[in-house]
Amino acid sequence: MYIGLDLGTSGLKAVLINDAQSIVAEATAPLEAVRPEPGWSEQAPATWLDAADAVMQSLKSQTSLSSVKAIGLSGQMHGATLLDANDNVLRPCILWNDTRSAVEAAAMDADPQFRAITGNIVFPGFTAPKLAWGKTHEPDIFAATARVLLPKDYLRLWLTGDAVSEMSDAAGTSWLDVGKRDWSDDLLSATG
Repeated sequence: MYIGLDLGTSGLKAVLINDAQSIVAEATAPLEAVRPEPGWSEQAPATWLDAADAVMQSLKSQTSLSSVKAIGLSGQMHGATLLDANDNVLRPCILWNDTRSAVEAAAMDADPQFRAITGNIVFPGFTAPKLAWGKTHEPDIFAATARVLLPKDYLRLWLTGDAVSEMSDAAGTSWLDVGKRDWSDDLLSATG
């Protein structure tokens, strides 16, 4: 059997399928975005972990999980989950639909290397402008940031201890050199 977890903005959905890809059990835990200012959208990563606990308990109440072979993850992109050197969360995650970094995104997009390396326009919803916003508006948090993970990747860190991403999500950060399929040191340096 296999578990699929989808970390969305409004909920964490879970499905358990068997080897024939038939659904054995399903569960959903709701999530809410907090909007402390106009155009802002945040979530506390702890709510994702609570939701993961809730859906796993719900699946377990429906059937045994003893034969689960793997867990697959999907989820919302572009969010900035800022962690310190011990992987402690420094602030609520700035979500994909947050527009506070419009000025920073425009400045990055005006720098030709961003489009040349990433193949993308830099939008306020992407991760890099959010970090640049933090450098200006939350310098203490920015200085303490040792790692930035997308929401799904933070959930993976919690589940496995591994801090990794996959290419399609990484392409939405404005840090991925799409041609080389690797993080761009130049773009990372330009952000902070």
